[in-house]
Amino acid sequence: MSKIAFVFPGQGTQYAGMGKKLYDEVNDENKKLIDKIFENNEDVKKVIFEGTDEELKNTKYAQPAIALFSVILTKLLKEKGINADFVAGHSLGEYSSLYAAQVLNEIDTLKLIAKRGEIMSHANVSGGMAAILGLSAADVENICNGIDGTVEAVNYNEPKQTVIAGEKEAIEKNLELFKEKGARRALPLAVSGPFHSSLMKPVAETLKKEFENYTWNDPAIPIIANTTANILTSAKEIKNELYNQTFGPVKWVDTINKLAENGVTKIYEIGPGKVLAGLIKKINKEIEVINIENVESL
Repeated sequence: MSKIAFVFPGQGTQYAGMGKKLYDEVNDENKKLIDKIFENNEDVKKVIFEGTDEELKNTKYAQPAIALFSVILTKLLKEKGINADFVAGHSLGEYSSLYAAQVLNEIDTLKLIAKRGEIMSHANVSGGMAAILGLSAADVENICNGIDGTVEAVNYNEPKQTVIAGEKEAIEKNLELFKEKGARRALPLAVSGPFHSSLMKPVAETLKKEFENYTWNDPAIPIIANTTANILTSAKEIKNELYNQTFGPVKWVDTINKLAENGVTKIYEIGPGKVLAGLIKKINKEIEVINIENVESL
């Protein structure tokens, strides 16, 4: 029997006015829920509702903005009787999957994500990221291994797109090297840190302490882990995974392949944008992808 997966996008899909748009589209019950989520976080709510694109680029606001969409739209999808056999998320999206899998309730999921955004925005970790297009992941890894300084393959997005992260200077100095070795493009990304690289280990330690402020349940639906593409079935495994993914890779190609191996033929991408749909089509053309990016999509 064919199976369904819910997947959730990461940072970069935010846009100005997104919170207000969602709020205006949902019923009174969900308006009250959104108010409750942000009752002690009015500054974040204000930016998500009224902030500019520039303000929303800040990790502190971008992460809860995207996750708010993912959580509320998942709730509405479930109310329509559509349920998943597996869930997965890309980077930040792995946190959004906690609500879909009933590991945390909607309020705690958003509180934890807002805290993650705050911790990451205040982290004193300098570095950068770049997308390498047109080379295999193995080729990107080999080039990284030969670079002086910390440069690591961190996001395995699709077979010919791998994101690197590490020391900004080392990345900038070597972008031409990737092109010389056959990359079609080597593009620096507008991010505030070397996310998913080993340089983020101190941030992981702070997040680990934050995890203790929540009540975690074993997942009602299996979660596919970013860092290993293994199937997670316990709260302990999930907390370890969220700790590890702070400074570990997002193995998105392996994640989609694991879903396909387990009989998934239909994936709902839940949250703003269609980034994951594009990646999934490059990994497995046989999987049907449905975008739920706003209330109208339902």
